[in-house]
Amino acid sequence: MRRIGRIAVFCGSNFGADEQYRRGADALGRALAGAGIELVYGGTHKGLMGVLADAALGAGGRVVGIITERLHGKGHLHPALTRHEIVPTMRERKLRMAELADAFIALPGGIGTLEEFMEAWTLNQLGEIDKPAGLLDLKGFFEPFMGFVDHMIGEGFLPAAHRNGIVRQSDPERLIDGLRAFEQVAVPKWIEPPAA
Repeated sequence: MRRIGRIAVFCGSNFGADEQYRRGADALGRALAGAGIELVYGGTHKGLMGVLADAALGAGGRVVGIITERLHGKGHLHPALTRHEIVPTMRERKLRMAELADAFIALPGGIGTLEEFMEAWTLNQLGEIDKPAGLLDLKGFFEPFMGFVDHMIGEGFLPAAHRNGIVRQSDPERLIDGLRAFEQVAVPKWIEPPAA
């Protein structure tokens, strides 16, 4: 069983079109606090990111925000964080979040959320890190994404075993348990070409 003291969470700076997303972000924040896990996130008060941080703080949890200079200058920093760091660029923001985290979770969000999650999954796939990555699959949000992963597998660009490189749950506590129990995929990423 892994010891997970901090989890970096990627999620939308918008709320999404369904109240389930807001409720899920709130539940994850409370679950992290209840498990004694420090939340590392993008540092803003906007959208699901703000809901997540408010919930963790409200439940007595610790929250670290990593925010860019540009977003800080726009007044986006959450005012009540346990601590925060201001970094020059998004690239450095992602690097710092990855350094601090023992694991990663993505909630529903937009292209930034997906890009951040994919980088974490890729680094795990390449063996550059051993920090499990999970999806909190609210309202089946990530079902189309997993369908695309299956398409990659079917077209010979991803070994089937690598689908198991993602922990996916709709319940925050079960997702945290899955990250703690995660074992890195041992199958190499390179697929032998079919015989001629």
